[in-house]
Amino acid sequence: MAFLPIPGGLLIAIEGIDGAGKTTLAQALRDTLAAGGTTVMLSKEPTNGPWGTRLRESASTGRLTPDEELDLLIKDRREHVDTLIRPALERGEVVILDRYFPSNVAYQGAAGLDVDAVLAKNDFAPRPDLLLLLDLEPSVGLERIRRRGDKPNHFETDDNLSRCRAIFKAMTLEHRVQIDATASAEVVGKQAMDAVTEAMSRKRAAASA
Repeated sequence: MAFLPIPGGLLIAIEGIDGAGKTTLAQALRDTLAAGGTTVMLSKEPTNGPWGTRLRESASTGRLTPDEELDLLIKDRREHVDTLIRPALERGEVVILDRYFPSNVAYQGAAGLDVDAVLAKNDFAPRPDLLLLLDLEPSVGLERIRRRGDKPNHFETDDNLSRCRAIFKAMTLEHRVQIDATASAEVVGKQAMDAVTEAMSRKRAAASA
């Protein structure tokens, strides 16, 4: 099937606390869209760039302050937007992000930084055409983390994830679709794909108007 560019591209951000199934859903959406002939760029944050790598390494050491984490996240995101996200959108592609700036707001907000101030620092980042929020209780997310053989890091505590979840749910961003992440992967995938189809139609209609 020929690739039909979407004017301005389509930016999809998948968000939620740890263990919500973001990576699984991101890959499933990528595969479904690509099979239908859509050109998709799948990426994640923090990235594998120098700033993102340093930040991920700190997750196991816990040596960075919230302000230091925020500084690295913003540097990483600026590079991500400039080198990958914006060029792909300009080509009319679908960009799927496994975490984006809402995670920055939720996690640094849960660490004590001002939520509005963190959001303002992300003004440069393109807003998602669709924000898929995978919602579940922190205890469920932590159990999933342990079940897959991982050890929760210093971010991944019940109290911290509860604060993150509350901030995610309180964020007033456009085009947000909340999905019950305790449902099966098939159910979550169908609900997400329905939302993606609607977002694509909305973006094309707006470009034609």
